[in-house]
Amino acid sequence: MKIGIVGATGAVGQELLRVLERRNFPLTELRLYASARSAGKRVAFRGKEYVVEALPEGPLPVDVVLASAGGSLSKQYAPVWAKQSIVIDNSSAWRYEDWVPLVVPEVNAHAVRGHKNLIANPNCTTAILLMGLYPLHKAFKAKRVIVSTYQSSSGAGASGMEELLEGTRAWLEERPVVNQTFVHPLPFNVIPHIDSFQDNGYTKEEMKVLWETQKIMGDYDVKVSCTAVRVPTLRVHSEAVTVEFERPVTPEAAREVLAKAPGVELVDDPANKRYPLPLSATGKFDVEVGRLRKSLVFDNGLDFFVAGDQLLKGAALNAVQIAELLLEPVAG
Repeated sequence: MKIGIVGATGAVGQELLRVLERRNFPLTELRLYASARSAGKRVAFRGKEYVVEALPEGPLPVDVVLASAGGSLSKQYAPVWAKQSIVIDNSSAWRYEDWVPLVVPEVNAHAVRGHKNLIANPNCTTAILLMGLYPLHKAFKAKRVIVSTYQSSSGAGASGMEELLEGTRAWLEERPVVNQTFVHPLPFNVIPHIDSFQDNGYTKEEMKVLWETQKIMGDYDVKVSCTAVRVPTLRVHSEAVTVEFERPVTPEAAREVLAKAPGVELVDDPANKRYPLPLSATGKFDVEVGRLRKSLVFDNGLDFFVAGDQLLKGAALNAVQIAELLLEPVAG
């Protein structure tokens, strides 16, 4: 399979390369694309150096395009690339089109079969949430989901991570903290504002969790309310989740389900101070799930906490997993 990465010099693009290497993805050719100002940069992959190319106007000479260069660019060019390649797009440009599969392989791998050369990668917050929520939804049928997120600086790309690091240095050195990527200074702060506010008072980031959860799970009766908060961590999104289920549920039964769920690491031993953490989830393919306890609000309710690497399951890993599905023979 010939692979092209669009946005190869960005945070997700660099992570895509690492994931392809870590998973020993069977590619026969690799092409790296970025903006004109990044063209000519050299990038190492599997012991070889590759030169980053300026993104051309027309189709790309590859089988699969892994696109992570922003929504406006994908909106313009993905239909062009899709004339000759299968496009796996990491932006929000195509997620809500009915004809475009929105895929988390552990949840709805079957949706890939219906692609028309364009497949959407979900919002990072949604992908990480579903790793814990979907196995429990299958077992106990979720009715209402309340999510509070603790989203890392990497959600705003490499510039967000650099702004956090530089701002922290400035704070500690008693220099002014300058914010350009975030709406407020992030060091030693939390910001309950990610993306633009909508007419209903929620931000678009919060609404994405509702829209995408329903589409990916194929269940539009599940109600979801989210509060999205930016926190001063580098690359793991954490989420506190409260779920009301239709069927009776206990923490013990939920642990049994999650212990068998693909892509999940059950980290649930509070007595020994073991629970999901950004530090332990960093660089990890699996999403950590723990702090399972019976809800004090809902009769058939459960509270839990998840932590997943935003650049991996929230972006690059999920995209590569979708590409791996394309390698599998179609049954029957």
